[in-house]
Amino acid sequence: RDKTRVVTYRAPHNSAVQIYDYKEKKSRVIFGPELVALEPDEQFSVLSLSGDKPKRPHVIKAIALLLGPDFMTDIVTVETSDHARLQLKLSYNWHFEVRQNTDPTYLFTVPDFVGDACKAIASRVRGSVASATFDNFHRYSAELIRVAVFGAEGTKDPNAKLTFEANTLCITGVDIQSVEPVDQRTRDSLQKSVQLAIEITTKSQEATARHEAERLEQEARGRLQRQRIEDESKAEQARKDLLQLQANSAVVEVTGQATAEARARCDAAEIEAKAAVKQSELRAQATKIRAEAELEQTKRRQEAEVTHKKQLMDIELKQARELAEIEARKFAETVDAIGADTITAMARAGPEMQAKLLQGLGLKGFMITDGHSPVNLFQTAQGLVQLPSIQ
Repeated sequence: RDKTRVVTYRAPHNSAVQIYDYKEKKSRVIFGPELVALEPDEQFSVLSLSGDKPKRPHVIKAIALLLGPDFMTDIVTVETSDHARLQLKLSYNWHFEVRQNTDPTYLFTVPDFVGDACKAIASRVRGSVASATFDNFHRYSAELIRVAVFGAEGTKDPNAKLTFEANTLCITGVDIQSVEPVDQRTRDSLQKSVQLAIEITTKSQEATARHEAERLEQEARGRLQRQRIEDESKAEQARKDLLQLQANSAVVEVTGQATAEARARCDAAEIEAKAAVKQSELRAQATKIRAEAELEQTKRRQEAEVTHKKQLMDIELKQARELAEIEARKFAETVDAIGADTITAMARAGPEMQAKLLQGLGLKGFMITDGHSPVNLFQTAQGLVQLPSIQ
């Protein structure tokens, strides 16, 4: 070894390495993965662990303490209460619980944690098996060993783990890999016990199968009988339903015929009523059309009469207008022929003569009328006194 080079060690993952300073008499722990370099006055704490099956001390030399989880296997010889010696091959699952904010040197307080743990567990197993008979252990070996290793409170299930407080080593599982008798007599007894158990199991299975076959046969016979009863009940129910349906059909037939007749009468009455209503409507429409035609005819006749009378009146008016124009033209021609002076003299002569006659009769004037004939004041004096004819 080159004494000028620093001594180093690569701590593997999930491991712990203890380094001791023999000058200051102090220890320090380094967790992997880490490259460990020794100081001049330091050295590694070498672990001497138990190994092999069964466990023997000082078999494994190691610098790093693996923290797990891992497993270790041990062979334990036990003796039952009836002096049957057995060899058990047990496997334990383990890991270290690392405490936070605490000096980790407690992990190395137990130099050979493998041997101490195997011894403690083997002691518990031997004590538990010593209080049980061979047959009882053969039947309930797994449960007895789990209760022996982990302990149980009252009648509850075994605890989940076993913890060693000195170095926080936790055992979380126990696996029974094999159980073998130590002496030949026990082995023969175990073989006979196994054969007897096989025979008992076989006979029990045969009896169970026979009982199951008989039970199935009884159940089948019972199901057949029940099915027959159910079929008869269903047949009676079907017959009852048929009679009920026949009765209902007869009722429906009678009811349907009466209903059809009543509906036919009702429909006939409804049709007659609708025909009467329709006839009345048509008659009313005919009367309306006739009245409208007569009204239109009367209207046109009156309009024709009005038009005719209007035309006659227009003709008469035209004739009267023409006669008036003729009279006016005749009067004008007469006046023109007589002359204005002659007319004046004639107009004056009549009143003067009438005045002289009235004076001769001693009357100033009188008029006799019956009240129905109109008085023509323009021609009265002319009727009383005849004018001389004009040559």
